[in-house]
Formats: sequence, C-alpha cells, structure tokens
Amino acid sequence: MANIKIRKATAADLPAIHVLVTELAVYEKEPEAVTATLEDYQQDFAAGIFRAYVAEAEDAVVGMTLYYLAYSTWKGRMLYLEDFVVTQAYRRSGVGKLLFDALIAEAKQLGAARMKWQVLDWNEPAINFYKKYNAHIEDGWLNCNLSKAQLEGMD
Repeated sequence: MANIKIRKATAADLPAIHVLVTELAVYEKEPEAVTATLEDYQQDFAAGIFRAYVAEAEDAVVGMTLYYLAYSTWKGRMLYLEDFVVTQAYRRSGVGKLLFDALIAEAKQLGAARMKWQVLDWNEPAINFYKKYNAHIEDGWLNCNLSKAQLEGMD
C-alpha cells in the first residue's frame, strides 16, 4: 500500500474513471452494458450529479468509488455508492479498504442516515469484503428499472 493516495476526484480523473467502469463491467460479465460516454460523465460531473474518490499509485488512478446523494423517505439523507472498483493489479492490496474508509468518512461528514449499494450475489470477494464491515446484506428486494428506450416509448 505504499504511496497510495486517496482523494476526491476532479474532472481530469473522468477518463480514468470511465476506463475503470468498463473494467468493472467486464468483471461483472456485461461489457456491452456500458453505454454512458466520457462526455456523459463530464457533463454529469460538472452538473454535480455524482461525485467520486480516486486512489492513485505512481501517478495513475488505480481505483475509485463513484457515489451520489439520494433520499430515503424512511431514513432521510443517504449516500448511494454506484460503483466501486480497483484495477486488477491492485486488488487485495488494501486499496479498496482505503477507498471504502474514505467513503464512510464522507457519509459521516454529510450527515447521511445510511450508506447503500448493491453487490452481485455471485461476487464472493466483494461480499466477503463488505461483511468485514458488518454490512447488512438484504434479502427480499428485487432490482427494477426502465431503460431509456422504454421511457421514451411511454406516452
């Protein structure tokens, strides 16, 4: 973990973040599912739609957490972790812990009543990582969504 720096992302980090998201999609067996472009990232980051932390090693971004604020009508302010990825060469080196700890500190600083995220049921390394934090991994909730094409097709 020598020389790992965790910091808030800037617009200059967005190309590296986009590459990491693509790497995550490959790991999750859905590389074709990434349709958001770097330009989308740039526009949405500038608009404050999302925030991120990055991990740097040897002047390169090797990991990131991408998150946004959301609201739970039951609990209040919530930090939602959308993506969390460490590049293959730096996995199991402690970079993930540094990133996750920074995100926990951010949630506390923002006064979040909850920090929430999803994990695939087959991703045992990630599940085991979250269990070390005593994270509650829910049963019984199903993910639902409408694609852009579906939304556009509705009257």
